[in-house]
Amino acid sequence: MTDTVDTPAPTPRLYLASASPRRRELLTQIGLAHEVLLAPAPPGEDEPWHAGESAADYVRRTARDKALRGRDWMRGQGLPRLPLLAADTTVILAGDVLGKPADRDDAMRILRALSGSAHEVHTAVAVWTGDQLLEAVSITEVRMRELSAEEIARYCDSGEPFGKAGAYGIQGLAGAFISHIAGSYTGVMGLPLFETAKLLREAGIQIP
Repeated sequence: MTDTVDTPAPTPRLYLASASPRRRELLTQIGLAHEVLLAPAPPGEDEPWHAGESAADYVRRTARDKALRGRDWMRGQGLPRLPLLAADTTVILAGDVLGKPADRDDAMRILRALSGSAHEVHTAVAVWTGDQLLEAVSITEVRMRELSAEEIARYCDSGEPFGKAGAYGIQGLAGAFISHIAGSYTGVMGLPLFETAKLLREAGIQIP
């Protein structure tokens, strides 16, 4: 009988201020050991859109707010000082932000709006390291083919639209709805790897 030896988990090189499994998978894909750090969300509406704020400014601000909230939580909890990465993704159609659907009816409304049209997916990335905040934004144009009412209903029944900006996940069932993409596929998933790797290198983290 051969004894098995448990391989110790790699030492985290940064904190990820997100519960998104897709962002975790993408960081793992490029060989970055990390630890999820979730600071308590502020009271009130989740990621509110401020009056007069452009959609592009909105996604930058929400990523920045997540990074700074995570930084303060890390300091307050006396955690080891590691670089901290936060990101936010939003879908923008004709200048309007399409966030995460509140319920099934809201998901169906969003998908009807996206059906047969082109929209933009903005993903902002913010990295806090030392005493500086590094930021980048990925903008990708996505075209969704026209969807029938039955397709939209079946997709909503799958449960996939919930918890996702724009009520769809390109890496899942909705990948079959997308007829064209110009930009970053991983950005549409929630973490643009090109921009993320660039920021992390600036923060002194070596990317394998």
